[in-house]
Amino acid sequence: MYKTFSMELAGRTLSVDIGRVAKQANGAAFMHYGDTTILSTATASDKPREGIDFFPLSVEYEEKMYAVGKIPGGFNKREGKASEHAILTSRVIDRPMRPLFPKDYRNDVTLNNLVMAVDPECNPEVVAMLGSSIATCISDIPFDGPCAATQIGMIDGELIVNPTLAQKDVSDLQLTVASTREKVIMIEAGAKEIPEAKMIEAIFKAHEVNQEIIKFIDTIVAECGKEKHSYESCAVPEELFEAIKKIVTPEEMEVAVFTDDKQTREENIRQITEKLEAEFADNEDWLAILGEAIYQYQKKTVRKMILKDHKRPDGRAITEIRPLAAEVDIIPRVHGSAMFTRGQTQICNVCTLAPLSEAQRLDGLDETEVTKRYMHHYNFPSYSVGETKPSRGPGRREIGHGALAERALVPVLPSEAEFPYAIRTVSETFESNGSTSQASICASSMSLMAAGVPIKSAVAGISCGLVTGDTDDDYIVLTDIQGLEDFFGDMDFKVAGTHEGITAIQMDIKIHGLTRPIIEEAIARTREARIYIMDEVMAKAIAEPRKEVGEYAPKIVQIRINPDKIGDVVGQKGKTINAIIDETGVKIDITDDGAVSVCGTDMAMIQKAIDLIKIIVTDFEAGQLLTGKVVSIKEFGAFVEFAPGKEGMVHISKIAKERINRVEDVLTLGDVVKVVCLGKDKMGRMSFSMKDVKED
Repeated sequence: MYKTFSMELAGRTLSVDIGRVAKQANGAAFMHYGDTTILSTATASDKPREGIDFFPLSVEYEEKMYAVGKIPGGFNKREGKASEHAILTSRVIDRPMRPLFPKDYRNDVTLNNLVMAVDPECNPEVVAMLGSSIATCISDIPFDGPCAATQIGMIDGELIVNPTLAQKDVSDLQLTVASTREKVIMIEAGAKEIPEAKMIEAIFKAHEVNQEIIKFIDTIVAECGKEKHSYESCAVPEELFEAIKKIVTPEEMEVAVFTDDKQTREENIRQITEKLEAEFADNEDWLAILGEAIYQYQKKTVRKMILKDHKRPDGRAITEIRPLAAEVDIIPRVHGSAMFTRGQTQICNVCTLAPLSEAQRLDGLDETEVTKRYMHHYNFPSYSVGETKPSRGPGRREIGHGALAERALVPVLPSEAEFPYAIRTVSETFESNGSTSQASICASSMSLMAAGVPIKSAVAGISCGLVTGDTDDDYIVLTDIQGLEDFFGDMDFKVAGTHEGITAIQMDIKIHGLTRPIIEEAIARTREARIYIMDEVMAKAIAEPRKEVGEYAPKIVQIRINPDKIGDVVGQKGKTINAIIDETGVKIDITDDGAVSVCGTDMAMIQKAIDLIKIIVTDFEAGQLLTGKVVSIKEFGAFVEFAPGKEGMVHISKIAKERINRVEDVLTLGDVVKVVCLGKDKMGRMSFSMKDVKED
């Protein structure tokens, strides 16, 4: 026997089966939203993992291709590693749920979401987020939930709750908001320059819907919830803190962390650590948790300095941005490059342009998104934070940061018709001390302009932090947080946008939610900061996109032909198009609607290829002047090829003004000649003449 619970959500029925499947998990919710079906499970280990100072939470979002009636592509007909979309969805589920677990909990917890069927009307990401919350709430795992999540779209200025895939495709906003009972706990958004006031309205519309979902979850927990299990706390003993304070006073710790240089601060903490290790050499239990204790001591010191004294570790004012610098063209020969520096955060971005045929192909559950023309990749090498660690490829953090920057810039990109290129930007982190993802947005914006991409506007990003006290009214918002303020603070609120409005938001917090005044203040602060960055820093390095792509970038010219003529251009088994490519050295892409893109580095060869294509698709008309090569000689005349696969015949009587007895007396194979079209002869064939070509 199992129980089913249902509610109406955005005009569709959400139902949850409890006790039907996966009964050995700590908690399991079999989710149905329309025909979208997801199994969400929550499991925890019996004992804490030894030797760690963090909560080991793992969130998985498994896309199964059978969910949309597909067999995976490639040689291996199994699902491979998680797609970028699956990784980003896992991060969106992780971010609101992680703060709701006990801070001193060290048991391994895994939240797994198995996507088994996808209804285009019912987004699976929202179902997975709700499923994870329900599975955890009804389990015996300690969790201060529930939390709920809602997506908001906007079409023609109207806000839409949980838009369908088709609506998402034309929406000006893709917003996901997670909430607890009273507060907003996570925001993720991509937008087409949405004004700040409209964004706030959308956030709190989602928050209202979340409250209805939380009431629904409460009814499930009331009937099916298990008693939460006890656990071994890994909190630092208070007596250890007291012992540390006698050796290192709060004033000494304040001096140690009060510096704008990361290396200096780390050296100060290293010396304090060595001093304490010597003092506690005989107490192995305390030595085992000393690192966590020092971290907590630093955290309390920094938070007290900021909240009570309004002093930041690097001495800045609460609204002050670190020193900024911007420059372009720092890397030779690449298609576009720029570097953006903010304090000890430094990003170099390189832009590469290519034909549209090199756009990324996607094989996922969203059938409306099969290619990606703009790709933003973010790299975070260990040297950027002064560490030595081998590169193992991008992790979830790198993928998430790249996707955030990509989302921020997509709204200002030109259309394919305006700029028929695939575009890749790569952000290389040279130095990191807070908010490299937002520096990536600034550097990418300049790099695109330097490459000659006609973006509609510059885009800048900035992050705000937060330190809270004991009440909702006791808080302080910090503009442009550095690494230490991120580690020890309560929020990392990233906002990117133009002068017109917001293009992307990502909000991470470590507390149980934000009030409306905090969100409004953070959004207002980020607007002030990004406009300053665009006007006073970025615009002085490059104010607008360059009029043409660079010397080493491919040049692409696009023309349109009658789709019925595509076969003539391609030729049998590609013979015609390959002949043009061999002759000119260009690359040619043709779409089914007749859009022809010719790509190369030599404009003369590009133009030659276009002329040949135009000849192939143009029907001969009387009076048309053509240039071609003699490819065949017969007794009665010569055949002239004007373009690959496009020939005409010049009768012997039309070769020269005087009478000739043999074609070979005037022409040889390979001669390039000019002819004029005379129209159709008595047999209905096109006739060409060399002798009737006018001298001028």
